[in-house]
Amino acid sequence: MNMKVALGLLVAVSLIAVNAYAKDYTVKELNSGAGGSFVFEPDFLHIQPGDSVHFVATDAGHDSQSYLVPEGAAGWKSEISKDVTVKFTHQGVYLYECNPHHLFGMLGVIEVGKAINKEEAKKAAEAMEAQQLMNKGRLEKLMKDVR
Repeated sequence: MNMKVALGLLVAVSLIAVNAYAKDYTVKELNSGAGGSFVFEPDFLHIQPGDSVHFVATDAGHDSQSYLVPEGAAGWKSEISKDVTVKFTHQGVYLYECNPHHLFGMLGVIEVGKAINKEEAKKAAEAMEAQQLMNKGRLEKLMKDVR
């Protein structure tokens, strides 16, 4: 067998194997949930590279958008009241928000693999917390779950 063909087959099988183990998660955008008012549910996820998160506009008037992503990772921004699915390929801590309800503390954290940008995320979380009018301390609590 030609070496290039064998290498190509190995790469293809590896990609299929990685995608076969990828998981899909769902995060609801809610006016009220177990964590209080203006929440993502769940508001913290620890996932692996290759996993996807489906943000569901369960209640109207919400969006999901990245606030901080690890270096080299792509951010996202959904439309108001529209679902969006984001595939996470880079390790690190991702902070996200509902833009219309940012000041109300509608924030979340996704840790993908290793928290390689943990210190940067802590600083960004502190800046986000300083702007909150409601639900102060929510993001600080979530950051304690980052490994």
